[in-house]
Amino acid sequence: MAVEEQKAHGGIPQMRFVEDVDAYMKEPEHENAEKVLRKLDEQYQKYKFMEFNLQQKKNRLKGQIPEIKTTLDIIQHMQSRKGSSEPMETSFMMSDNLYAKATVPPTEKVCLWLGANVMLEYTVDDAAALLSKNHSAATASMSQVEKDLEFLRNQLTTTEVNMARVFNWDVRRRQAAKLP
Repeated sequence: MAVEEQKAHGGIPQMRFVEDVDAYMKEPEHENAEKVLRKLDEQYQKYKFMEFNLQQKKNRLKGQIPEIKTTLDIIQHMQSRKGSSEPMETSFMMSDNLYAKATVPPTEKVCLWLGANVMLEYTVDDAAALLSKNHSAATASMSQVEKDLEFLRNQLTTTEVNMARVFNWDVRRRQAAKLP
């Protein structure tokens, strides 16, 4: 397998499709069907674990991207009112279903919650630049996660097909051995 392909899919190894099971089982590292099936099942479990982790990352990004976009929209609105001396009327979220009205005086500074109990003060322009960069990075990350999940699903399917082919090969071999 090409190294570029390995890097393109977040280090997810590509499963080789077993086209000719007889030739595959004659390879030196494939002593018997049981060991081959165990090895394939082990790889399958690794793929399932990777899929679970990527799905969690995708879900986290699904929540972050709209939040970053909303914050960026607010900052851009503040930028558009930069020269104004009138206060801005707004509602802000205190908890999931609780909003409060606020009057925000014209300002050049905003505080952004960065997480992990960290909040930093930025100028409106710096905050807009930071949020734009974060939004682009999160969107690119989401795109890569979706590509990796698609590749991973293909690897899971290939592994399942390989397991079925090896199992069926073993059943046919055992049946042929029982015939007189």
